Amino acid sequence: MFRSKKLSDLNPRPYPAQVVAENPISQAKGESAILQDSIVKQVNENEKAGWKAALNPRFSNLTVSQFKRLLGVKPTRKGDLKGIPILTHPKLSKLPQEFDARVAWPNCSTIGRILDQGHCGSCWAFGAAESLSDRFCIHYGLNISLSANDILACCGYLCGDGCDGGYPLQAWKYFVRKGVVTEECDPYFDNEGCSHPGCEPAYPTPKCHRKCVKQNLLWSKSKHFGVNAYVISSDPYSIMTEVYKNGPVEVSFTVYEDFAHYKSGVYKHVTGDVMGGHAVKLIGWGTSEDGEDYWLLANQWNRGWGDDGYFKIRRGTNECGIEEEVVGGLPSARNLNVELDVSDAFLDASM
Repeated sequence: MFRSKKLSDLNPRPYPAQVVAENPISQAKGESAILQDSIVKQVNENEKAGWKAALNPRFSNLTVSQFKRLLGVKPTRKGDLKGIPILTHPKLSKLPQEFDARVAWPNCSTIGRILDQGHCGSCWAFGAAESLSDRFCIHYGLNISLSANDILACCGYLCGDGCDGGYPLQAWKYFVRKGVVTEECDPYFDNEGCSHPGCEPAYPTPKCHRKCVKQNLLWSKSKHFGVNAYVISSDPYSIMTEVYKNGPVEVSFTVYEDFAHYKSGVYKHVTGDVMGGHAVKLIGWGTSEDGEDYWLLANQWNRGWGDDGYFKIRRGTNECGIEEEVVGGLPSARNLNVELDVSDAFLDASM
């Protein structure tokens, strides 16, 4: 069973410790290109870096200001964690040295999807929608893609400021409170391919319509719910056990300039200023040939960034705050035409 802690039981450092508001940048810096040959050179010539940098095509025309807008995780507000369990998995079993959720649940096609958040700071909504989609497949055998657009447009001020950033934990609370429709009902990209948050840098947060784009789908019937929302304790074993038992989770971390240049290997910060907080989906772990423990993650910057859209980051040292703010929740049978699943995993996380 999980062991639940109150926030006051943990050490008194601010939560999260690493995902912080970045300092304002100068206009000249903001208008400069995010991709820099000097950063690629500095990383690739550093034998201790452990990863390779490149001028990723995804950001070939982006300025620093435009890149910063993609980093939409806001620092957790005082009071957001009230009543939220912080869960620790006791060390009852030995976990595999290497784990990849795509391999563990091969029938769940959503786990391996690499999406694109466009020019909108909607990472907080994407990481949540993607992780819960995976968990519906893992726990109920349903291959559905949940709508990041529903969370982005309809959660409102409780979740933050839409394309100008939000709070991952609040997205998971929204699943419990209001549910989230499928991507089929409320897609992020429309059929035109241009009237969406990814079309241009100036695109505002979408309006909430609460109506499916397909005439034969009902908004209320398309809603899928979460049972609960919780924070996973920051010790690596608890995070690994949560992913191993229940599926991918949403994590937040601090992004520096060099991360925009990531191509392969196990990332750790080498150079550059703080750009902002970003949320992604953690799907596994392993150890590199050089003996570096890593987390495996899926980003939502399309496949023209990183290692075909994925990246690895150093595990066990809280690199860039990656282990500080891990959130999740379990899917609910509400609104589903399935028998209630009373598996061990479901009971484990019930509260």
